[in-house]
Amino acid sequence: MDSPRQRGRRPKKYSQAARLHDLIRILEMRYGATVVELVEECQVTRRTIYRDLQALMDAGYPLVSERQADGHVAYRFVTGFSKIPPLTLSLDELMTLYLCRGQLEFLRGTPFSEDLEAIFARLRSMLPPRSIAHLERIAEAFSPRFQGYKDYSAQRQILVDLRQALLKQQCCHIDYRPAQRSSHSYLIDPYTLLFYNNALYVGAYAHNRQDIRLFAVDRIEDVTLETQRFEVPENYHPGQLTGHAFGLIDDGPGYELELHFAARIAHLIRERIWHPHQKIDEHQDGSLTLRFFASGDKEILAWLYSYVPHVRVIRPESLRRQFVEGLKAALVTQLKDEGRS
Repeated sequence: MDSPRQRGRRPKKYSQAARLHDLIRILEMRYGATVVELVEECQVTRRTIYRDLQALMDAGYPLVSERQADGHVAYRFVTGFSKIPPLTLSLDELMTLYLCRGQLEFLRGTPFSEDLEAIFARLRSMLPPRSIAHLERIAEAFSPRFQGYKDYSAQRQILVDLRQALLKQQCCHIDYRPAQRSSHSYLIDPYTLLFYNNALYVGAYAHNRQDIRLFAVDRIEDVTLETQRFEVPENYHPGQLTGHAFGLIDDGPGYELELHFAARIAHLIRERIWHPHQKIDEHQDGSLTLRFFASGDKEILAWLYSYVPHVRVIRPESLRRQFVEGLKAALVTQLKDEGRS
């Protein structure tokens, strides 16, 4: 039922654009306003206010709602939103943006892809066609398709809900199915969205485990948003999610690695930084020894196998044994297959 107005007081008749301007002004001036207050201020119906609030959210305004002690829901903008200055980009920055665009094609069919298209549509409307063509030509990025990538198009709604939970700091329930295991339900506070190796992960505080956890988005089966909001701890940093992991998954205690790479592929190791605290010892025959501290047996072994037969694990002994056992198992399988042919 509509909010009670003074008897005989007629509602204002003015355009939605004017109403939205008033709503923005009211919400920017106050920490929050309820629908009842907005109805009284704007002299329109409750239904109209709800429609206008939805229009603001659809337009990209960071509107959040909070239930007050008296039970009423107050709407407000994310703190500091009104102080954000207009964004301007230099030609160098535009080139970088176009370069990065090609690396995110795996997001096709997700809300993030739609947002990217909207951003580049605005750029096209602001720049001359020759400038757009020039940027697209010199900053063309190619993403290899023969290394495997995940398809998130079927999880569009899950990503929409996760994005809202991240932006508005809303708790949510997720149904999560780890690899080759049964599904479990988690109440989480999503802190961070991570992009690694053409895949998306959510870093969150899991209430069930009372600790921060990393969840692969493609393994999330369902998301239910809660009205309860959370605050990200001041001492939180995304690095806490990965620990000493060589890649992304910290699946065990860290150890000091010592790896020997033959001269034939040593230049491939020299050309990259594999760890911020790595140490390299060069040898007279052109080979080298690489040392660093890390964890995550699966990701380290997958990396090492890509350099077979030009790599040798010196230590730790536990990793060396796993490395050798993996090579033996692969050789036995290959020999069996050749024996059948």
